[in-house]
Amino acid sequence: MKQTTDCTISYDQKRLTGPRDAPLIDFLTEQGIDLPHVCYHPSLGPLETCDTCWVEHNGELVRGCTLRSEEGLELRSDTDRARAAREEGMDRLLGKHELYCTVCEHNTGDCTLHNTVADMDIPIQRYAFTRKPHDKDTSGPFYTYDPDQCILCGRCVEACQNVEVNETLSIDYSMEHPRVLWDGGRDIDDSSCVHCGHCVTVCPCNALLEKTMQPDAGPLTAMPEKLKRPMIDMIKTVEETIGASPITGISMMDMAWRQPEIKRTKTVCTYCGVGCSFEMWTRDRHILKVQPVADAPANGISTCIKGRFAWDFVNDKHRLTMPLIRENGKFREAGWDEALDLVARRLLEIRKTHGPQSIGFIGSSKASNEEAYLTQKIARAIIGTNSVDNSSRYCQNPATKGLMRTVGYGGDAGTIEDIQKADVVVIVGSNTAECHPVIASKIKAAQKLHGQKLIVSDPRKHEMADRADIFLQGRISTDLIWASALSRYMFDHDLADTEFLEQHVNQVEEYRRSLAPFTLEYAEEMTGIPRQQLIDAAEMIGRAERVCLLWAMGITQHTHGSDTSTALSNLLLVTGNYGRPGTGGYPMRGHNNVQGASDFGCLRNFYPGYELVTDDAARERWARGWGVDKEQLSDQVGEGNFKMVQSAESKDLKAMFIIGEETAFADADAHNVHDAFTKLDFMVVQDIFLSRTAEFADVVLPACPSVEKEGTFVNTERRIQRFYEVMPPLGDSRPDWRILTDLAARMGHDWGYTHPSDIMAECASIAPLFAGVSYERLEGWNSQLWPVKADGTSTPLLYTDGFNFEDKRAVLFPLEWQSPQEAEDDEFDLMLDNGRLLEHFQATNQTGRGPRIWSQVPNWFVEVSPELAGKRGIEDGTWVRLVSRRGEVEEIRAVVTDRVRGNNLFLPIHQGKPGVNGLTGEHHDPVVDTPAYKETAVRLEVLPREKGAPPLPHNNFRYGHPTPNEGPDPAVKWARKDYVEPPEHIQHPEQM
Repeated sequence: MKQTTDCTISYDQKRLTGPRDAPLIDFLTEQGIDLPHVCYHPSLGPLETCDTCWVEHNGELVRGCTLRSEEGLELRSDTDRARAAREEGMDRLLGKHELYCTVCEHNTGDCTLHNTVADMDIPIQRYAFTRKPHDKDTSGPFYTYDPDQCILCGRCVEACQNVEVNETLSIDYSMEHPRVLWDGGRDIDDSSCVHCGHCVTVCPCNALLEKTMQPDAGPLTAMPEKLKRPMIDMIKTVEETIGASPITGISMMDMAWRQPEIKRTKTVCTYCGVGCSFEMWTRDRHILKVQPVADAPANGISTCIKGRFAWDFVNDKHRLTMPLIRENGKFREAGWDEALDLVARRLLEIRKTHGPQSIGFIGSSKASNEEAYLTQKIARAIIGTNSVDNSSRYCQNPATKGLMRTVGYGGDAGTIEDIQKADVVVIVGSNTAECHPVIASKIKAAQKLHGQKLIVSDPRKHEMADRADIFLQGRISTDLIWASALSRYMFDHDLADTEFLEQHVNQVEEYRRSLAPFTLEYAEEMTGIPRQQLIDAAEMIGRAERVCLLWAMGITQHTHGSDTSTALSNLLLVTGNYGRPGTGGYPMRGHNNVQGASDFGCLRNFYPGYELVTDDAARERWARGWGVDKEQLSDQVGEGNFKMVQSAESKDLKAMFIIGEETAFADADAHNVHDAFTKLDFMVVQDIFLSRTAEFADVVLPACPSVEKEGTFVNTERRIQRFYEVMPPLGDSRPDWRILTDLAARMGHDWGYTHPSDIMAECASIAPLFAGVSYERLEGWNSQLWPVKADGTSTPLLYTDGFNFEDKRAVLFPLEWQSPQEAEDDEFDLMLDNGRLLEHFQATNQTGRGPRIWSQVPNWFVEVSPELAGKRGIEDGTWVRLVSRRGEVEEIRAVVTDRVRGNNLFLPIHQGKPGVNGLTGEHHDPVVDTPAYKETAVRLEVLPREKGAPPLPHNNFRYGHPTPNEGPDPAVKWARKDYVEPPEHIQHPEQM
């Protein structure tokens, strides 16, 4: 039955019905018709550069990629003129591209050019291939560019300029011999390229190719160049006598031979909270490449350097493959039975002797939802404690608290698509381009292509600040003041959404009275942000139809991070920016499953689905669902990981079970953390490497990374996605869910799970938030966003039918300004900011395992402002010492940069052991116990030693000079004197 959104077109005198206003090529593909094309990509749109998709429309030749379906559209592709034009277009491409498909690494079924040549059955190559006067660029560690294979389609330029918006690549079609250029003509490894892989993903041939695909991607590809080159030359000679078809037939057979050897498995990235999904191509345990697909719900074709290339850790020689038991101060290998029996016995003994509250569990924000669920189930249903937590205590709990105070749910209000739809995006305390690069790309594209406005507030300048329409560079720890001042401005200048407030929000007048101290003058004095900038920001937000506000650890890792998060949500409520597409608050989750670990119960006060452990009805339902006595489940809020460590220090906590978390490196005041771990009676660590935390353990259990198991993750937008086993577990390592299931059985609770789907089904049957979640509904590229109704209906946008409180009304939460617990003084006169870098992740336990990633930022460094550097005689490479009230970093080199200002420093969190947390303290947010990592006062001492080399390599992307443009411009090519439209022939196809 024809839908109202359908239309009927005539194509080669056949009537076809399908979606209205769809790209013609996609419309035809859905009908099983392939209109030849090379430059068109569904995620890029029409580029009009390849000239292989000609059709006749109203008697004129038209590039098919430029057309969209509409009622009554009449097209012919089967005329002699249209066919000749398409073949001429392909002939011109082949004049630029040396076809040697059978010995080409890219002949894996994924080469658009090869497949189109085969489909068109090109009889002979009209134009002889002419080699270009450019060398192959192999300078980068991740991919190569071969100009002799490049067809100048511009896909890579479009992806770099308008999808990733790193704006590194360009093509000047007016050059005598055009080629793709990095920063106007630099080598790949000496440019602003961030190695996101977008360009390689969309390349329709082998011009851009992953180094991991070279040279052993096929049966004949690994032959030495001295054999390959003569073979190619011979084949090209033979082709001139017998035609292209037999040679193409051989390459088709070669492509078919390769398919059984290459496994393509959908997985979800193991790094940040964006939740990128993609195919991982493997041959046995060799990871050939990561290939994004347009169907991926969070990222589409986008990736970043880590998701695309940082997988060397999977096969690292230091992976744990056998359980370890400490004896006489040293580890020895043990079998699983011995190790699990020991863990079960010791935990039960300690519970019996010291009580359930003497044991604490830390679940992994990198493991699956199902594994988080089992972690808290062991803690609650077997041990009887609510002392279970995950790494969100260190980063996002303040944001969760702020949202729960005001709107009710501790998660993103909408989806990444909503962020793209906003008229104004406000980014606060988030280095989005480096910490959540794919989301940053969406924002950059919305700004560049659709006029979205961007406001950034941060004490440190970064890429998003450089791109901002308004950059508020205030003092550290003062964001609550300007946010509240903007809320007051909205009321005072009739920019508050009074209708929304009257209908949907409580405590409006009480909140408005609380804003009395927050004048613009006070905000300017306290934050250092000029009054006019505050007014400009308020006007931009207040007059926008749709506003999204993003924030991250620059807000949450303060002594009053919960209050500041609340202030940001208050501002959104005042302006009516919840419950509509393109609006809402978005705390950017840092780890791939830090949202899911919390959602599925690894929190001291919540069961899975955010049901309070103090709620008697919830406790009874969970006890019934687990088949245990209600009294077995404690009704007392447990300790979070920060408090657990303090309890270990005081010897109140006797045992800890830590799964996949580098607590010894990540928790504040590392010296105290390490001391606390030595005082435990028993410690178990479950991980894939012998981490710094594992070094304190009595038993170490070897787990698997995500690519060696199945499960689900929840990304920052509350999206639940399945991942599949790419390869079997290494050695005798095991998936975390299986380890926990086997351990529970040894503790007298045989749960009988045989697959993670069993675990999800159990959780969904008990937790209302996940009622309709199932592996069947998550098959392939499908996803679900919680809350999920019993019938499987997701909730992409929250609060469309009210807020998550009994009366369905949001709450404006009054706040008072409170000064930070640590500030600079005469002895410690500088403030140390800290955070992530694009290239690395956390303690580098994963990104530090491969030389390619490590080469990008091999050294630790501290950023120093030009002002401070001038006063103290500091240059790039100067050796300095940082000293705080807790400890010191003895030797580190300086990078002088305007990314920081005045007496603020910036230190990456990744390198060094104990690293930045040798400096941070135990002062924390009193509401949620998140350490105030961003409130660290230090002094800087210049060391009396010869200056070292600059710690950031000279070719780091931060020193590059991007070349922004609008993408490939075929009009420049068409304007050349030697260009004529197909089907006419030309002399030098290689030049265009």
